[in-house]
Amino acid sequence: MCIRDRYKEDKKFGIDQKTTMKNNNPKGIILILIGMFIVSFMDATFKYINTSVNLYEAYFVRTLISFGVIASYLKITNKPIIFTTHYPLLTSVRVILFFFGFSSFYISLTIMPLATATALFFASPFLITIFAIFFLKEEVGIRRWSAVIIGFIGVYIILNPDFNDFDYLSLTPVLCAFCYALSMIIIKKTSDKDDVYSQMFHFYIFAITISLIIYFFIGDGQYNNFDYPASQFILRKWFSNLEFSLPYMIFIGVIGATGFLCFFTAYRIASPAVVSPFEYSILAWASLNGWIFFDEIPNQRTIVGMILIVCGSIYIFIREKAQDQSIATEKPLR
Repeated sequence: MCIRDRYKEDKKFGIDQKTTMKNNNPKGIILILIGMFIVSFMDATFKYINTSVNLYEAYFVRTLISFGVIASYLKITNKPIIFTTHYPLLTSVRVILFFFGFSSFYISLTIMPLATATALFFASPFLITIFAIFFLKEEVGIRRWSAVIIGFIGVYIILNPDFNDFDYLSLTPVLCAFCYALSMIIIKKTSDKDDVYSQMFHFYIFAITISLIIYFFIGDGQYNNFDYPASQFILRKWFSNLEFSLPYMIFIGVIGATGFLCFFTAYRIASPAVVSPFEYSILAWASLNGWIFFDEIPNQRTIVGMILIVCGSIYIFIREKAQDQSIATEKPLR
C-alpha cells in the first residue's frame, strides 16, 4: 500500500496521519504508570501521617512546596508563569470544588482502606459523563448510559450500605469524585484561553490562602475535642509534631508536583484515548501500598466493585473515541 492510499485508509477510520506521527503513545503510557504510582504513594503517605498532622497543615505545606517545584520547572524550561485568568468566576468555582473535593478524599483515608477510597473516587468518569449532558450539551447514547449504570453498581457494591448503621463518611470519596467531575467540566470551558499551568497556579494560590485562613481560626486546636479520627485530622493543632511530620509533608509536595508533570506530559505527547485507561493502574498501586504499609487486603466486594467501575469507565473512553467526544478522556483523573 502506497503512502497516499495508507493516508486515505487512515482518514476513513478517523486517524489523522499528522496526529499519529505527533503522538508518542508508549512514552505517554510509561509516564501515566509512573504518575499513578507516585500519586498512590502520595495518598499512602497522607494516610500514614493523618494521626500526627492537621489536614490543612499538610495541605498548606504540600501546596507551597508543589508551587515552588512547578514554578522552578517553568523557569528552567523558559516557559511563562501566568497567574491571570480569562474566567475569574468559573476559576473561583473550580478551585473551591477541587480544594474541598480532595479534602474529602484525604478525610476518607482516616476511616477506610486506601484501595477502597481510590476505587470510589473513580466514579468521576460517570459523573463527568452525566454533567457533560447538562452543562456541555453533549449527546450520550444508551451504550454510555449503560456503562454509567454499571459503574454506579460497582460503587454500590463497594459501599455495601446498611442504612440502619451506615457511616456517611464512607461517601467522602464519592463526594470528591462529584467535586472533581464538576471542576473538570469547568476546565473543559476554560482551557481554550487558560493554560494548564496557570490553572494549576490558581488552585495553589487558593489552597494556600484558604489553609492560612483555617489556621488563623482553628489552627491552635481549641476545637479538637472529639475522638473521631476524621474530626481530629481536621481540628488537630497545627505544627504540633513538626519533627516527625515536616519531612513527610515536604515529600508529599515534591512528589505531588512530579506526578502532575508526569500526567501533563503524558497527555501532551500521547493520545488521551490511549493513555486514559492506564490511569486505572492506580488501583493496583493502591492495593499494593495498602497491603505493604497498612496490612489492608481488599475484600471480595471491593474487588468486584473495582472490576465493574474499571469496565464501565473504559467502555466510556472507547465510546468517546468512537463518537469523537473527548469528555472524560481529555484530562487526567488525578
